[in-house]
Amino acid sequence: MAGRALIVVDVQNDFCEGGSVPVKGGAERARAIGELVRRGSGAEYREVVATRDHHIDPGSHFSDHPDWDHSFPAHCVVGSEGSEFHPEFAPVVASGAVGEIFFKGAYSESKSGFEGTSGDGVGLAAWLRARDVDAVDVVGIATDHCVRATALDGVRAGFGVRVLLDYTAGVARESTDRAMEELREAGVELTGTPVVGS
Repeated sequence: MAGRALIVVDVQNDFCEGGSVPVKGGAERARAIGELVRRGSGAEYREVVATRDHHIDPGSHFSDHPDWDHSFPAHCVVGSEGSEFHPEFAPVVASGAVGEIFFKGAYSESKSGFEGTSGDGVGLAAWLRARDVDAVDVVGIATDHCVRATALDGVRAGFGVRVLLDYTAGVARESTDRAMEELREAGVELTGTPVVGS
């Protein structure tokens, strides 16, 4: 019987308070997601995976004059403290509760977790299918950017997709509302309420 996986999107230091591209509520969501993983792995979820922005040289995605849509200040540079998982989430990764990590955006913008690959080069969709997963819950940072892109690509890849908004943080009200409408139109199930920065 097919099962459900949890995809935790980009719960990294640079996207939480104190990081280079902070999202209000990011640290609190990191704590809540850690608790969700501890409760859900092996019970509600067949698999739990996480994505990481993993930038080496993403070209115009890094900008001194960002448009805050496709370009941003430098963030999640490979080897930096900002690229590491937030301390409220890192312990559950270290515990083994997260089955795989998918790295994205080494040389590109790459917002969607489905553009990422595991350490041995397997894409997220293929990895999930190999484990008989047909539905995913998506949580993480930010609702209006990488969570949105991951959820939409999940639908395109043929998965049933829910976004658990209680475990997401959005950058701004207008862009988060727009993202939620786009997700609904794509057939994504939305539950809860996101924290929104402004």
